[in-house]
Amino acid sequence: MEYKQTIVVRTDLKLSKGKFAVQVAHAAVSSFLKAKFIARQQWIKSGQKKIVLKVSSIEEMLNLKEIAEGYKLPCSLIQDAGLTEIPPGTITALGIGPDKADTIDKVTGHLKML
Repeated sequence: MEYKQTIVVRTDLKLSKGKFAVQVAHAAVSSFLKAKFIARQQWIKSGQKKIVLKVSSIEEMLNLKEIAEGYKLPCSLIQDAGLTEIPPGTITALGIGPDKADTIDKVTGHLKML
């Protein structure tokens, strides 16, 4: 069985490459910490597959979070502290998983990679 993690980012924010990378990292770590122990272990054993995907709006991201929660997937919505490029509290990224790839694909399989 394949395990993976997806990180969904908003393209409408036009983040710098550095800011973008940090938001992806926050989402990856935060959702990993919410995953069940067995899912974390299987994901680590299988190479820690991560996929970064894009959405164009906050509404699309919030909808994905709701769907992911419906499947009982670990997920974490990232809000920026607002110290550099964007206002405080801006939602930038959503980490989903690690968990079973086929379940995650039901939520994010239609999105395009960045």
